[in-house]
Amino acid sequence: QVQLVESGGGLVQSGGSLRLSCAASGIIFSVANMGWFRQAPGKQREVVATITRGSVTNYADSVKGRFTISRDNAKNTVYLQMNSLKPEDTAVYYCNTGYRTATWSEYWGQGTQVTVSS
Repeated sequence: QVQLVESGGGLVQSGGSLRLSCAASGIIFSVANMGWFRQAPGKQREVVATITRGSVTNYADSVKGRFTISRDNAKNTVYLQMNSLKPEDTAVYYCNTGYRTATWSEYWGQGTQVTVSS
């Protein structure tokens, strides 16, 4: 039912920027919380940023001041603007959705690869 399609990843040098997009379907987007997650090789998936249905945002300490999450309800899309990228940001980035605090869909998209070179 839930379909999530991430895009916008790529290869960028340290200090560069990328803007990720996640198109969602099969959900009532306007009342859904959205989040960005990432998983580096050999590591667990971690929360990067979240945005509630009311557009309240939260960020992992590692990305505060550098990343910005936003949503466009008219397009059923959530974005992650990534600035001042560091090599440690290298990971596959995924979005997800949920209707309750700390509750996310079990269905994940393919993700989009972000590689930051030094």
